[in-house]
Amino acid sequence: MKFAVVTKKDVSLIVIMIIWIIVLVSVVSATLYTSVASQNRRIPIYSVDKNVKEIAFTFNCAWESKNLYNLLSLLEEENMKCTFFFVGDFAEKYPEAVRMIYNYGHEIGNHSMKHTDPVKQEYSDIVSDINACNELLYYLTGCSPTLYRAPSGSYDNKTIEASESLGMKTIQWDVDSIDWKDPSPEKIKSRVTSKVTNGSIVLFHLGKDNTLEALPDIIDALKAQDYSFVTVGELLLTGETYVDNNGRQKEK
Repeated sequence: MKFAVVTKKDVSLIVIMIIWIIVLVSVVSATLYTSVASQNRRIPIYSVDKNVKEIAFTFNCAWESKNLYNLLSLLEEENMKCTFFFVGDFAEKYPEAVRMIYNYGHEIGNHSMKHTDPVKQEYSDIVSDINACNELLYYLTGCSPTLYRAPSGSYDNKTIEASESLGMKTIQWDVDSIDWKDPSPEKIKSRVTSKVTNGSIVLFHLGKDNTLEALPDIIDALKAQDYSFVTVGELLLTGETYVDNNGRQKEK
């Protein structure tokens, strides 16, 4: 019986084939894993699919209440209602600011109790954190928030599930004024007015001087484009809805 002689060349070819098979299996596995993970990923609401020119201005309240009266006076003059997301620590420090905002008719939202990154928290801790802020805001205003915004916009599936377990919707934004970076009023205006579309949710922060200075021009520019201003709660769709991969809430 004759045996085939295996040369070094044959061995090299076999090794190359094995390496290619390993690479191919790895790529296919990674693709399948990514596809499944993408399908199971939960996404908060960044914007709303609207066929009318409605947008929502939101203000995160985490640092200070400076210029609050001037802001509320401006919004009242413009006949605008906005959504304010409160960190519990802020509400404890400035309870009268919370009451004033609510009494002016603006929407109250939850921005966590301690501004802790929920991705680094256990599910039960997120629920407790949201609950604590809800209870404080209810004590101050008699209103139970139905909207939650995660600290720093950080979230994962358990963050959204914790919010939903309390009957709340998790809200992000599709237009960031980046006022937290302290740009000039002109840059804030340019950024916001160039990015807004139907159903946009715009992010501002309370206590920023440049924001207050930029707002009149922003409002005038958007009104000139026939945009109207509503709260997030008014902007959201009702009935059977879903959130697409871009975070846009749509009707089913």
